[in-house]
Amino acid sequence: MSRIVGRWWWWLLAGLPLLAFLAIPVVALILKSVGNRIATSSEFNDAIRLSFETSLASIVVTVVFGTPLAFAIARYQFPFRKAVNVLFDLPIVFPPAAAGIALLLAFGREGLIPTSFGATSIAVVMAQCFVSSPFYLRAAINAFSATDTGIEECAALEGARPLEVFAKVVMPQCSSQLASGAVTSWARALGEFGATILFAGNLAGRTQTMPLAIYIGWENDLDQAITLSAIMLGIAFLAILVVRAFGKQ
Repeated sequence: MSRIVGRWWWWLLAGLPLLAFLAIPVVALILKSVGNRIATSSEFNDAIRLSFETSLASIVVTVVFGTPLAFAIARYQFPFRKAVNVLFDLPIVFPPAAAGIALLLAFGREGLIPTSFGATSIAVVMAQCFVSSPFYLRAAINAFSATDTGIEECAALEGARPLEVFAKVVMPQCSSQLASGAVTSWARALGEFGATILFAGNLAGRTQTMPLAIYIGWENDLDQAITLSAIMLGIAFLAILVVRAFGKQ
């Protein structure tokens, strides 16, 4: 059937320039990082530790508060529902640097809601949540919208309470999609740069995550920047594998 519109290699050759454009930088990074030895510093180790701590904290916050929010959007009609739905997707297309400015205006020392979170790991988590939560929310909304409500009705008729129906009927049906969305959101949080550097700053050991350390390393220690970039490339590759594994379930 596919031969009606030509052979596969016709189309592959037509897209080869883009494929090469995407592949060559990845290959160059891998080749450069092989055998690249650096003297690990406290800043290097702190950046890796802080990246994992803050990104894991951000995904916990996103899942805990985003799951009921996504369920409300997927199952109920309420005032301004469409506006809320649009708000979910806004951070995906909103420039990260502009997001950092918005967070400062909202939660800076002189912001709309004044806080002292600036230059702390809490600010890093907030920036990561802002840019990464839509990936989980959208996956959760789609999952909750696609579940079989008939099973839920049967459970309710058997006497199950609303929270029991949600926990024992709805969640098992959506577990793989929710896990896929959580991994995608976590990977996006791990790679967050623009909003973090503007809202939280770039303080070694306090707010300097791996992307920020790569930025500084480009000027001060290129070998360290290459190593951190290779680490993030490996994490991204594993995250994609995990997301696809959940997608097949």
